[in-house]
Amino acid sequence: MRVVCDTNVLIAGVVADGLCRDIVKRRLPRVELVTSRALLDELARTLSDKFDTSLDDLPLFQVYRERSTVVRRVALPRPVCRDKDDDKVLETAVAGHADVILTGDQDLLVLKEYRGIAILSPREFVETMDRVK
Repeated sequence: MRVVCDTNVLIAGVVADGLCRDIVKRRLPRVELVTSRALLDELARTLSDKFDTSLDDLPLFQVYRERSTVVRRVALPRPVCRDKDDDKVLETAVAGHADVILTGDQDLLVLKEYRGIAILSPREFVETMDRVK
């Protein structure tokens, strides 16, 4: 399964105990991760701005960066998301031939799917992975 993981899930997996942490620690290592320079930059910016740290300071994110296939985003023919900033997640998923976008962002979740790519909440992702076992 090829998965694009939105920044909000990765951050939640580090800063709070719970479902996202379980996903980051136990479930993401079992999938093929896809990301883009834009998503890695967003992750680095969020860590710096909100937590005064960098990707290099957190071994988990070093592993994430090393395990992920970094793709060049494919421009969408027109804006899709209510929040145009979220289109970069869709562009990454299309370019990486992802099966799933994992996100907690309602602006993406409301779409449910895009070009055959499922857009799943953390709970839906866990349920899907449990069915695939």
